[in-house]
Amino acid sequence: MALPAYATPLERKWHVAFRVLCVLVFIFLVIPVLIVIPLSFNSEAFFTFPMPGVSLRWYDEFFGSERWMDAIKNSATIAISVTFLATSLGTLAALGLSRAGFPGRAAVMSILIAPIIVPVVISALGMYFFYNTLGLISTVPGIILAHTALATPFVVITVTATLTGFDHSLTRAASGLGARPLTVFFRVILPLILPGVISGALFAFITSWDELIVVLFIASPETRTLPRQMFSGIRDQISPTITAAATILILLSIMLLTTVELLRRRSEKLRGIRP
Repeated sequence: MALPAYATPLERKWHVAFRVLCVLVFIFLVIPVLIVIPLSFNSEAFFTFPMPGVSLRWYDEFFGSERWMDAIKNSATIAISVTFLATSLGTLAALGLSRAGFPGRAAVMSILIAPIIVPVVISALGMYFFYNTLGLISTVPGIILAHTALATPFVVITVTATLTGFDHSLTRAASGLGARPLTVFFRVILPLILPGVISGALFAFITSWDELIVVLFIASPETRTLPRQMFSGIRDQISPTITAAATILILLSIMLLTTVELLRRRSEKLRGIRP
């Protein structure tokens, strides 16, 4: 945010100092994560820094290991399913909550976003006892439903923010011209809120892809996701292959978050919001 032209010299100095402080905090938080990337190219079979040599052996081991590939396939299958369910449910919930005069809107919103507020281990414990009565423990559908419960609040919040300032007269005009509700949604509403829906879908995907605690409670020993495989590798035998897997996750997260930011800016342009 730029300073106004009438800002005092003290305000300008504080503005510069504040930006420098933010940059330093950002570097302090990010550097420990980025150090993993060069370590994934280490030629030695143990963690050393500076590295004695550069090698791709750990990426070869990662992509050539059946255990790691199965973990990626499981994570991708679960995450894609969760993305579809969470995006559908979250978008419908956000549309309902955006209606004027919705009864108990604050209470419903509080319930919907509760999985974000409640610690994950508490949610995982409750899901374990609840799914145990339904026979969903040690099943992939149980993991998908559990991750959907955790991911849906992100979709609700993102789509609700996109619907802020939405002109509902457009939907009334379309209905007045004889359009059916599904036609109104797909031809009028969805194109306008699509950036928010896609952003929510990406958040849902990331939530499921990186989730570990619920998987430890609900999944069977044979069902290994990528985070669980990394956790097992750190606990049982520390191998530099984990750094290769972590590097891939970091790059994937950066790409997804960049996409979310681009979609956010596009959504603001569609709604006429100036930065």
